Amino acid sequence: MSAPPPGTVSLEDLSLEQISQVRTQLEQELKHLTAAFGDLKQAQSKFMACMESLDAIKPANKDKKVLIPLTSSLYVPGRIKDTENVLVDIGTGYFVEKDTKQAKTLYNSKILALKSNLATLQQQIETKQSNFEACTQMMRVKMAQQQQAQGAQAGGPPDN
Repeated sequence: MSAPPPGTVSLEDLSLEQISQVRTQLEQELKHLTAAFGDLKQAQSKFMACMESLDAIKPANKDKKVLIPLTSSLYVPGRIKDTENVLVDIGTGYFVEKDTKQAKTLYNSKILALKSNLATLQQQIETKQSNFEACTQMMRVKMAQQQQAQGAQAGGPPDN
């Protein structure tokens, strides 16, 4: 068996209260990481939707009527005039004109970066989940040991 990395502490060496604190901290970290995972998944879905929308911009669709979203539930009618160029949101309210091929390349690179980040985050979540379960198991063991010790003291020989 290999030695634990420096700076690590075995759960067996901690008191029940300390394990409980570690478990609570892990639970909070898990909530934070899973929320971040959901946000990244949502961003990835948005970029994939952008890719699908770019596929719909074809020379054959020039001058066709479309609904342009102003908000998630408010649209205005419009027509496709330029099928070669689009405005791309590059963040913090800035837009850049790109041709559709460049826009697809940009969104594809963002999707791939998010995929990599999601994989890393998934590994972190799995590690934290494993640590959380180990804490829960060790808490059960420590509680059982405490109950046995209390039972032994209560059932000991009477004092005369």
